[in-house]
Amino acid sequence: MALVSRVIVIGGGAAGFFGAITCAEHGVEEVLILEKGPDVLEKVKISGGGRCNVMHACFDPRILIENYPRGRKSLMGPFHHWHAGDTMEWFQSHGVELKTEDDGRMFPITDDSRTIIDCLTKAASSSGVRWQTKCRVQNVRPGLVEGFTVETSSGETLEAAVLLVTTGGIRSGAARKPLTDLGHRFAPPVPSLFTFQINDERLADLQGVSVQHSLVRIGQLRSEGPVLVTHRGLSGPGILKLSALGARELAEKDYKFELRVDWTAGMGPEAVASKIQAQRRNHGARKVMTRSPMEQFPRRLWERLSSAAGVTEATSWSNLTKSQQGHLTEQLLDGRFQVDGKSLNKDEFVTCGGVPLHDVNLKTMESKSVPNLYFAGEVLDVDGITGGYNFQSAWTTGRIAGRAIAAHFG
Repeated sequence: MALVSRVIVIGGGAAGFFGAITCAEHGVEEVLILEKGPDVLEKVKISGGGRCNVMHACFDPRILIENYPRGRKSLMGPFHHWHAGDTMEWFQSHGVELKTEDDGRMFPITDDSRTIIDCLTKAASSSGVRWQTKCRVQNVRPGLVEGFTVETSSGETLEAAVLLVTTGGIRSGAARKPLTDLGHRFAPPVPSLFTFQINDERLADLQGVSVQHSLVRIGQLRSEGPVLVTHRGLSGPGILKLSALGARELAEKDYKFELRVDWTAGMGPEAVASKIQAQRRNHGARKVMTRSPMEQFPRRLWERLSSAAGVTEATSWSNLTKSQQGHLTEQLLDGRFQVDGKSLNKDEFVTCGGVPLHDVNLKTMESKSVPNLYFAGEVLDVDGITGGYNFQSAWTTGRIAGRAIAAHFG
């Protein structure tokens, strides 16, 4: 005999829990979350280096949407219904105090993702939401009369009047199963936040070195922000944002392309020439490699760029040739690096792809083709740049879906 729930949520992540909590807080009984993994909220646990970057301190929906390469215009309405300020108030009302860091990212003041996990699980439990882990969905089909029948890996057959799918970035076949079983369309997933693999002498053994404000470009795509040298190439917010902006284009290139780096973030050749002339006048005898004329520029990276420009350890500012100066300026303003692969960012394994937004009623998050089927979170073809934006879309779409489902049972 099939077990009956009013609402089944497939996926125990941020969007799934927030949607389930919203349903229950608005009076829906018998809400069940099915999670295929051994633990719920696993992505919350590891995000932000274990601190959980809950959201971004961006409270104007018109500005907020600019941080979503996919779904930008479509999110305007949803973000007016539930924006960053609403998210902050909800967590604070549930006992979680948040702090804002200099770059706008918001974390719990405990700097511990367990704070967010405990908040969500407590809110879910106290409102009557149940969840099962190690429970993979094997099959989903429309019910005999209405609703849905869900068969799980544990051998259970479950019936639900409403289904909320929050399976994340649908990279695996299991995550796509509810969509394929119900005949729903989806855009194939590709990685959206990743680092660039680069084998270049200028970066060798410089892992950990960072430049706080750089401009990076791939063709017409461009991004600004901190750039970090890793043992495999380049990472940091500037690179991750660029990877999100070009997710599909870079996948089509098989992650082999030319990256152009302006380490000065747009200072321009005249400003660089002025700084070099100041060094000639004031420190002519000083060796070029000993210090960059740019403030707070990493010395080891400056040495590598100088060497690539033909400057030797013996070269002083007074005998820097015109050719060397030209090459040095080029290295600073338009360094070119060949990217030959990607590495997924451990904290932000986000994908581009999922259920097309034009197939969803964005006022309710209900499918336009399958009644009583709702979506929230990254299963939708929405992804943001790094900095808490993907969690914000999860909170927003989960909240809207939960409210709409509660109204369904009104």
